[in-house]
Amino acid sequence: MSTQTELPYGSWPSPITAEALVAGAATPGEVRVDGADVWWSESRPAEGGREQLVRRGADGSRTDILPDGVSARNRVHEYGGAAWTVHGGVLVYANWADQRLYRLDPGAEHAVPVTPEPTVSHGLRYADLEIVPPGVWGEHAWVVAVRENHEPDVVAEHGEAVNEIVAVPLNGGPGMQHPSSVRVLVTGPDFVAAPRVAPDGSALAWTQWDHPNMPWDATELVVARVDVVDPSVGGAPELTGAEVVAGGPGEAVLQPTWAPDGALWFSSDRRGGWWNLHRVGAGGQVEVVAPVDGEIGGPPWVFGMRWFAFLADGRVACALAQNGLYDLAIVDPDRPEEPPQALVTGLTWVDRVAAGPQGGADIVVIGAGPAEEAEPLGIFLPQAHESADAAEEEHDDDRDPDDTEYGVSDLAESRDDAGHALLERLRPARDSVVGREWFSIPEPIAFPSADGRTAYGILYRPRNPEVRAPEGTLPPLLVTTHGGPTAMSRAMLTLGNQYWTTRGFAVVEVNYGGSTGYGRPYRELLRNAWGVVDVQDTDAAARHLAATGVVDPDKLAIRGGSAGGFTTLAALAFGDTFAAGANHFGVADLAALARDTHKFESRYLDGLVGPYPEAAERYKELSPINHTDAFTCPLAVFQGLEDEVVPPSQSEMIVEAVRQKGLPYVYLAFEGEQHGFRKAENIIRCREAELWFFGKVFGFEPADDIEAPPGGGF
Repeated sequence: MSTQTELPYGSWPSPITAEALVAGAATPGEVRVDGADVWWSESRPAEGGREQLVRRGADGSRTDILPDGVSARNRVHEYGGAAWTVHGGVLVYANWADQRLYRLDPGAEHAVPVTPEPTVSHGLRYADLEIVPPGVWGEHAWVVAVRENHEPDVVAEHGEAVNEIVAVPLNGGPGMQHPSSVRVLVTGPDFVAAPRVAPDGSALAWTQWDHPNMPWDATELVVARVDVVDPSVGGAPELTGAEVVAGGPGEAVLQPTWAPDGALWFSSDRRGGWWNLHRVGAGGQVEVVAPVDGEIGGPPWVFGMRWFAFLADGRVACALAQNGLYDLAIVDPDRPEEPPQALVTGLTWVDRVAAGPQGGADIVVIGAGPAEEAEPLGIFLPQAHESADAAEEEHDDDRDPDDTEYGVSDLAESRDDAGHALLERLRPARDSVVGREWFSIPEPIAFPSADGRTAYGILYRPRNPEVRAPEGTLPPLLVTTHGGPTAMSRAMLTLGNQYWTTRGFAVVEVNYGGSTGYGRPYRELLRNAWGVVDVQDTDAAARHLAATGVVDPDKLAIRGGSAGGFTTLAALAFGDTFAAGANHFGVADLAALARDTHKFESRYLDGLVGPYPEAAERYKELSPINHTDAFTCPLAVFQGLEDEVVPPSQSEMIVEAVRQKGLPYVYLAFEGEQHGFRKAENIIRCREAELWFFGKVFGFEPADDIEAPPGGGF
């Protein structure tokens, strides 16, 4: 006899509350290895969303590095990334408060600024940092960085911020904070990224691109010789002989990396549109290494992304995306014709790959699985003499899988692989309010869409071991659209999805045409078709799941943030599939976005919609704000009031239009939030308001006690 309580979908009580989404949460952002230590950054909602840095020593001890109130975060491209680096215990980081770089020496109580103070707040911003130790470019150490210059005189001269590669001396002292102490190494391209110094300091590699391209459209890989000049000041770097060695129109180059032997490696999509590993040979020729119909790369929305790393044994570890899932794989440089060999790790998402610390794990990554949240992990490779059977036996002991430091994915398939790896948690998992029996396991799906193409998604079915739905009923569906739109949804545990599934919702995250992870041809399906292909594919996902009896065809909703918010609004304006929508800081007016956004994305819409203002009619045609007369269903809108990417005016226009039509709506705007919510109290309020909203739309009473959000029409 079942002990489950019978309750309608949506009204199921769940221990995964909105508070549980942020309680103890510390989302890892970057990971670096320095000798025997592993460092990582983590975003902490309970501390106002600041980025704290954590150092884990060889003995397993963990130390928070930054004092209260300090956040290692930058604003380059507005999305930031690679805001800190460490070498020999010396930390250099960008301080969110003023965007200056600071140096913190081992044992020092206070960090000291190493870059000059700008004339305006956040006028000089730094990213993609790399320390060059003393003796390489002269007597003292340097940090190489991408600098984004927003000083008024520079913007007045160029019409926008200027991005350059600079070298900043780290020997300190008030004189070294003068603007003249900073050496400009690369200037001229609209954008630069990934400055990487050769092991002997004799060369610098970087990527560059110009408007209207984005870094996943067309980039160039450039190498220049580094000369050490100005011996009177102890030496300083100067570049000569810059040469483009790869990239150009139709090729996107990512993550230039110097191998220990001095060869330059990178990821490029020149081979069939797949981001694969390549290297520059001794004669300057470029060769593919480990060709595979999969992606070792992704869209660099933030700086410092790493999809591969050189290991101590000479092999290469890489994050490989295929069919919506990520594997950690191994490449043998001496066998370049062989594809990457996947490790069995239990992970379905892998990021920020790095070689392991001295005396520790072979590899360090940020990884997640179908029942494991993203966390920094150490990976121990199978020994060469181990057979797969022996490795399997090693995993078949009687330890509780909830307590182990390894796992095998529920999604893993039988295949030839490089063996079972052991995983080490580098920090304790946060206390879980539920066991694994509560988690809905992600299911990669493919489904037919418009024009005969196939689209993809990740399905999460309702799951709650204490409740069952009345017989003959089907769950409501939340179709989630990722941001970008050049990005992808990941098959991994997030409590955000489980918040819905444990209450009786089905969730499908759609990797619509234009998403990454499926090769360049799929990525370019959105070219001149944003608001068309993505809407077709989200509609197709909902209709497919309804037609196959997975969800209730009368209870289909769509939700998304940023670019996903645009797709949400467009689906409501141009279709009739959905009964409700939730827009999180989404684009409503494409023309307004083209006129009023930051430099990095200022020409992004040229490829997604068309050049502006030449294609002004197309912008008008695809902007949901111009088609609010077609809105027929309730809408919830959530917005940060300090958003520089999608200004609040976009959301306010939509809310006013919906209000004028008399449709039910919710509108929550948050002080102090930018593009995406970081503060615990706002994350909680937003999620509860959205549940309340869907309860009103679909006619169920949430089990949670929720204060009614501002809005009207209900």
